[in-house]
Amino acid sequence: MDATHDIDPSSPEVMLTFYRRLYPFKAIHNWLSHEPIPTRLFTHREFAFTLPGDVYLRYNSFSSAEELKKQVCQLNPTRFEIGPVYSARPRDKKTVRSGAFNPLQRELVFDIDMTDYDPIRTCCSNAGICRRCWGFISAAVRVLDTAIRNQFGYDKLLWVYSGRRGIHLWISDKEAMDLTDNERKALVGWMTVITGGKETGRKLNIRSGSKSLPPPLQDALQILRKIFSDLILADQDCFGSEAGYEALLELIPDSGTVERLREKWTKDPNRSSEDKWSDFREIVRKKPESERLPLQAAMEDVVIQYTYPRLDAEVSKHRNHLLKAPFCIHPKTGRVCVPINPDQVEKFDPEMVPTVGQLLRELDAIGKTEEQGTDHHADWEKTSLKPYVDMLDKHASLLMEEVRREKRGAEPNLSW
Repeated sequence: MDATHDIDPSSPEVMLTFYRRLYPFKAIHNWLSHEPIPTRLFTHREFAFTLPGDVYLRYNSFSSAEELKKQVCQLNPTRFEIGPVYSARPRDKKTVRSGAFNPLQRELVFDIDMTDYDPIRTCCSNAGICRRCWGFISAAVRVLDTAIRNQFGYDKLLWVYSGRRGIHLWISDKEAMDLTDNERKALVGWMTVITGGKETGRKLNIRSGSKSLPPPLQDALQILRKIFSDLILADQDCFGSEAGYEALLELIPDSGTVERLREKWTKDPNRSSEDKWSDFREIVRKKPESERLPLQAAMEDVVIQYTYPRLDAEVSKHRNHLLKAPFCIHPKTGRVCVPINPDQVEKFDPEMVPTVGQLLRELDAIGKTEEQGTDHHADWEKTSLKPYVDMLDKHASLLMEEVRREKRGAEPNLSW
């Protein structure tokens, strides 16, 4: 379905056709502007373009969705990124007096990359991704989406597949948009448990003086227990190899238990991860309470270490950070960066995401001819891109409804 052998996703002609006929500029505008007409959230927003040859153009801004589309079609970038809302229009940066050009607002963003799970996953590595290791991203979405809604009260969350091996989260609640860099740093620090790429054998330091987990991690653990069993033990078989089970043994704080398990597993090298975890659990169960509690805590820590989201914290800390726009094309895979419904993230298959080649073939099948200078928004409606654009439109509608409610609340009551 996603074969692109006959259509080169990096071809300038392919990209230009995609931008002219399929890219949902209006939906992007409504999402960023929070209103159907351009607001400062759009007109003072930075856009950065990556052109062939690694030419990078920053501090672009636009007065309308049509102006953005015109510039994109003229430049024909391999991708473009979205940055903060500035105190002045980014395109006027060079003429603004010194110190008067500052980032004021920006969605709170998170980035989760599959390569940070390389020390754990057994099915793929590096740039590879498949339906199986998507389970790590799925677990991250489940935990992060729940935690952000419950702990911070944000509910304008947009999850977007990166087009290759990761996922981005854009949070558009007004309170999130207004966070300072220090507040963002504190928030992401609170949410960070596993540093991206950290080796599996390093013990976590996540317990208070009472040795109990903080309440947010206790909540996360309830989600992660079953995921751990399904993903880490059954599917990935993370402890199946000698290197895998040795990484687990490093996390066990009792040398006697470690030696007993190592001896048992060395004698039976084909023992599955599920069986090895049962062996560990059985030893813990038979311990007296004073010895059992620290081992039970270690078991919880293992579950968290192997399944908790691994965040790229630097992406989230600064308002002036740029992040790839939704619906861009990934140049390596040809896949579109599409929104994802977090309630159905387990069913999402990155290998089934529409590619630019697939979409252009769908356009050919429709039999439409391209018309220069015409808004082709109806074209994507007749392709497999439609459900994803509809998802962004629905998200934008929630933002616009929020603005309408605020305006109604601010209107003076003139009734006598």
